[in-house]
Amino acid sequence: MALSLLPSCNSMGQMMGVKAKRPNIIFIMTDDHASHALSCYGSKINKTPNLDRLAKEGMIFKNSFCTNSICAPCRAVILTGKYSHINGVIDNRKRFDGSQQTFPKLLQKAGYQTAMIGKWHLKTDPTGFDYWNVLPGQGTYYNPAMIEMGQRKKYTGYTTDIITDHCLKWLKERKADKPFCLMYHHKAPHRRWEPGPKHLTMYDDVTIPEPDNLFDDYSNRGRAAKEQDMSIEKTMDKRDLKLVPPGNLTPEQKKLWDAAYNPKNEAFEKANLQGKDLIRWKYQRYIKDYLRCIASVDDNVGRLLDYLDDSGLAENTVVIYTSDQGFYLGDHGWFDKRFMYEESLRMPLLVRYPKEIKPGSVNEDIVLNLDFGPTFLDFAGVEKPPDMQGRSIRNLLRRKRSKDWRKSMYYHYYEYPAVHSVKRHYGVRTRRYKLIHFYHDIDEWELYDL
Repeated sequence: MALSLLPSCNSMGQMMGVKAKRPNIIFIMTDDHASHALSCYGSKINKTPNLDRLAKEGMIFKNSFCTNSICAPCRAVILTGKYSHINGVIDNRKRFDGSQQTFPKLLQKAGYQTAMIGKWHLKTDPTGFDYWNVLPGQGTYYNPAMIEMGQRKKYTGYTTDIITDHCLKWLKERKADKPFCLMYHHKAPHRRWEPGPKHLTMYDDVTIPEPDNLFDDYSNRGRAAKEQDMSIEKTMDKRDLKLVPPGNLTPEQKKLWDAAYNPKNEAFEKANLQGKDLIRWKYQRYIKDYLRCIASVDDNVGRLLDYLDDSGLAENTVVIYTSDQGFYLGDHGWFDKRFMYEESLRMPLLVRYPKEIKPGSVNEDIVLNLDFGPTFLDFAGVEKPPDMQGRSIRNLLRRKRSKDWRKSMYYHYYEYPAVHSVKRHYGVRTRRYKLIHFYHDIDEWELYDL
């Protein structure tokens, strides 16, 4: 009888086979990468050939949104699968409670190797990872300090390259007999948009098209849009505009930087621009530096994708690319994010998994950063905890429409009074309408027919 209770060799083999087939997961996230700065989303201002590979070989989501458009809260939402007011990180000033349940902890418990490399930005040490190596706070674009498993180390080079180097090293040294989940998170293209040596003069010979509303006067909106402090005209400082170089460059890096920027800065000072001409110059300086940072991200994502191809991992690896939120690229005369307006609310989302996703697929359902954790658990065969508020998008990736999929989304921004002076607000968006309520020291509603 005891022997009859044991699984047969055949069934044991099947069980082991199912476990072995669990896909690897690579979650690539940038900071402040606007959807309209990817060519696969129709960008008119730049090309992103390696990111386009993911769209061409997988699925592109046209209605992917964040629930609170600011760095730390978005990261906490992704980790926990819970809204900001539930996970406790409502703004950048809060510390993430690492004792709470997260999808990396659940994957780790299920036998996955887990790693977090790059930008963390949650004020507490990462938990749920077999290996972590993260930037302290925002980090720097050049010669970053990184905290590896609690030990602070200093590196020389460009941070986007260095983060990728660490990811590739971890992939090569991991245990090959176990599935893995790698969180590969870039600082770029976050403010202050400092390009790497390879891209310092990229776009020098072109004029980037301006958004139609670069000179928006907010005449059809209330106080919130008028009272913000995130305009290209008034808010950008000398470091943003590269009139002052970064302070932590090596002599060799400084030489390359000065060769790229000094002639342009001298021409700017000689021109003595005023009014709209000055705003236009600031826009060109800002957008070119921003796109240069994205070019470095794209190159490095290409390095990772090439490694997956060369090592035979591509077929059984789910690759996800997104940003923590959207960003203003001169739209409404702004940079930064925070508002529930489209450019800030909308995130890029590209997913490739050859075993399940038809190449060139497009999805227009409303998906949220809240859904990432449940999706990763679904791929790993791990049951989603009942208190996770997001939903797995795996059936959407398989192009299986769900009749009960969400028709609307909820958003809430809390960080006010604070930098950039964006009023607190919450709202609901459907495919057609958006309703926003600004509150705290204001009581105004905005309704949009999209």
